[in-house]
Amino acid sequence: MTTELKQAKAQARRLSVAMGKAGRPVALSQAYELLAQSAGHADWNTMAARLAAPAGIGWTLGQAVRGRYMDQPITGRIHALARKGAAHVEVELALDQPVDVAASAHFTALRRRVRATLGGDGRSVGRRSDGVPHLVLE
Repeated sequence: MTTELKQAKAQARRLSVAMGKAGRPVALSQAYELLAQSAGHADWNTMAARLAAPAGIGWTLGQAVRGRYMDQPITGRIHALARKGAAHVEVELALDQPVDVAASAHFTALRRRVRATLGGDGRSVGRRSDGVPHLVLE
């Protein structure tokens, strides 16, 4: 847990206690939501995810991205981020349009979300049999 997230949780606890002392008790869960909204976030989960995101990886939650997945053009938003060691990041994308991951002309396998481990160059560690990275972000 990052220092910023710890501080935000402590601030929400202080808000809950202060409101109780003022005669307007507020549950801790409601204090989390009030704190997040006052900071400009949609809700506590969104704020907590942004505060807990790994720093210095070049991408942020909710960021619009474009690139190629399975050598097909994609656009979408970053749905999840997690650092994997010193040089890699696991990223999950929520795609604007589904992408067909099947190589066969006989059936389709549409995906609206894709996940990959990326290096600092925005290319996935995993590759197809022909050597093309599964995911490449611009």
